[in-house]
Amino acid sequence: MKATMITLSNFKMKAGLFGLILAANILHIGTVQAQGTVEDYNRAYALSSKFSGNLVYYGNIKPNWISNQAFWYIRHTPTGDEYVLFQTDTMKPQALFDQEKLANTLNKQTGNQINPHYLPLAQCQTDQTGKTLNFHYAGKKWQYDIDQNQLYDKGWLPAKGKQRHWMETDDEKSWGPVSSPDGKYEAYIKNDNVYVREKQTGKERQLSLDGTLSHYYSSYIQWSPDSRKVMACRIRPIEKRYVYYVESSPKDQLQPKLHKQEYAKPGDELMQRVPCIFDVVTGKQLIPETDLFRNQYALHSFRWNADSKAITFEFNERGHKVYRVLEMSAEDASVRTLIEEKEEKYVNYPLIYRNYLSDGKRMIWSSERDNYNHLYLYDRTTGKPIRQITKGKWYVRGVQHVDEQNERIYFSASGMNDKEDPYLIHYYHIGFDGKGLTELTPEEGMHQAWYSPDRQYLVDVYSKTDQAPVAVLRRADNGKLLTCLEKSDITQLQQNGWKAPETFCAKGRDGKTDIWGIIYRPTNFDPAQKYPVIEYIYAGPGNQYVPKNFSSYNWWMTSLAELGFIVVQIDGMGTSFRTKDFEEMCYKNLKDAGFPDRIAWIRAAAKKYPYMDIERVGIFGSSAGGQEAMSAVLFHPEFYKAAYSACGCHDNRMDKIWWNELWMGYPVDESYKESSNAEQAYRLQRPLMLVVGEMDDNVDPASTMQVVDALIRHNKDFELVVLPGVRHTMGENYGEHKRYDFFVRHLMGKEPPKWNEISY
Repeated sequence: MKATMITLSNFKMKAGLFGLILAANILHIGTVQAQGTVEDYNRAYALSSKFSGNLVYYGNIKPNWISNQAFWYIRHTPTGDEYVLFQTDTMKPQALFDQEKLANTLNKQTGNQINPHYLPLAQCQTDQTGKTLNFHYAGKKWQYDIDQNQLYDKGWLPAKGKQRHWMETDDEKSWGPVSSPDGKYEAYIKNDNVYVREKQTGKERQLSLDGTLSHYYSSYIQWSPDSRKVMACRIRPIEKRYVYYVESSPKDQLQPKLHKQEYAKPGDELMQRVPCIFDVVTGKQLIPETDLFRNQYALHSFRWNADSKAITFEFNERGHKVYRVLEMSAEDASVRTLIEEKEEKYVNYPLIYRNYLSDGKRMIWSSERDNYNHLYLYDRTTGKPIRQITKGKWYVRGVQHVDEQNERIYFSASGMNDKEDPYLIHYYHIGFDGKGLTELTPEEGMHQAWYSPDRQYLVDVYSKTDQAPVAVLRRADNGKLLTCLEKSDITQLQQNGWKAPETFCAKGRDGKTDIWGIIYRPTNFDPAQKYPVIEYIYAGPGNQYVPKNFSSYNWWMTSLAELGFIVVQIDGMGTSFRTKDFEEMCYKNLKDAGFPDRIAWIRAAAKKYPYMDIERVGIFGSSAGGQEAMSAVLFHPEFYKAAYSACGCHDNRMDKIWWNELWMGYPVDESYKESSNAEQAYRLQRPLMLVVGEMDDNVDPASTMQVVDALIRHNKDFELVVLPGVRHTMGENYGEHKRYDFFVRHLMGKEPPKWNEISY
């Protein structure tokens, strides 16, 4: 029977035996805990300060190596921050500088009153001796001589120029002249063509004749190492798409402002490039055949070979089913393939690691071709793999360093330890020959490592969601523990009522695959009570999202749980870092969002923990998570009973090109419509709150408004919150409060407290 949080007084029927019997059937047997009260709200809002990360002392450090034998870090203590220098020859920490002296000196020169235990220093760096400290403070650059206690004002910081928006594409017209390596020439673009000038005489020569306004040469010219040739791409530009925004309530004027933002969407035309090589001496132009790089999503990473005989570049085919490393001869313009990735669904190109080794003959390349992300050694002469360097049912997560002299690779990976959470990252090294695999960070946990410049040592900081950070120093050849640098103290945090969330594992849709997630409970948790369940979702492929590190406060989940909910987050199929097959569940099917795995996981958790009421499950998310939250109530209304959806990319045809074409494919087809919340809006039968920032420059706000239009056309009841002047967001403070009220109302069946009754 559906469990509904109501009280007898809310029953609109005459008192009597029949009413009491009916009420008993609807209510859970036993006492129903008061939830969603003013006290719960006040407690929820207080948790961000009560569980502040500032109450986690000592362990969570970030080392700064200043030499092969020394590094410094900031130690966070109950009485303030301490700047610590650690030298590996003595294996003992000491003060990096006298904080009292620096504070007093800084106070004298600025007229401010600075607490020496909370020095407001930014961008701190030391020289290799550790005797000179450079930092930013109060809009200026400063240099501090530690031994002499001398502070030097190095002038105002330069004003920050306007940064190019990440959606803007570069027209490649802005570079000025480019000098040749020997300094004799400079190459440049003039009238859309490539020119070269002798610096000594000023004599100018035009190398290309075919550049035009609509088919011009890039100013990003590259000289060959021997200074004899230049390479420049001839570019076929396109008409750009723009998204327009009305800023309704600008801070500096009464009337609204109109803004526009370059914004390519799936299916749009893209710039096409052809690399051309010019001989500066003879004037000869080489233009290649484009058979191996037609229909470009991107052509990039141009570089000359050391012998000046060829250039290499990378080609990402539109639709992402083919990715190639190509080499173009500087002698006859022939193009050959060095590496090719070809997949039925997609090549996950953002994850590709490449390293062109200095011998010019080999390169290291990462690929998911065996269903896991691994490293391969390639012969550039033959274009064939020499060997697979790493292999196994685990996932390479990153490469920190390649030691070419000793032919050793330092990398991080997850999933190698069978008895652990497969997302936990550890650090390793291995030889180019695929032998000598050595684990450097053996303790169970999520590790982050910083190597000394000579790779003799590494500082390792590791934690888990229920284990506060520990920082240790190790040898980088074998991982031997040398000393514990810092160990966290969370006594104050625990005294404030903090309890760790629970990492939970259950089988997914196939009954075989482990699905991992996390459970947050309120601080006044009572296992004898029944709690509605709320899932926080971000299921976009390309990453893994469930927290693995220690965190004292989760902005999205901790306070929400305090209202009287069990809040969960899950990495279902369609997310990354398990296997290629695991992630590819998303292909042309973003509406899947791992929901069959999520539902199975929540059911398994509720079977173990009967206080989780899976008749009252809500869901919320932003961006891709906003799309998925709404999809939950459209496609799975039997399980998800209410959804809060913020800034959702509700129709993948409306969203940014790179994200959607990678996972949904090219050209745009019916699968886009099938995953569209706007197209599927007629299905809505559960409570829904939509939130959008009117200035969202990540996801086109029209995506939300088109959903609104569809819901209105289908006569659906829903709530809409538009935030003036706000960009991409979960809802900010106002939306957060609306989210709290929404779930209290629709999952608890209670009217939330008046806003003026709550202490923020």
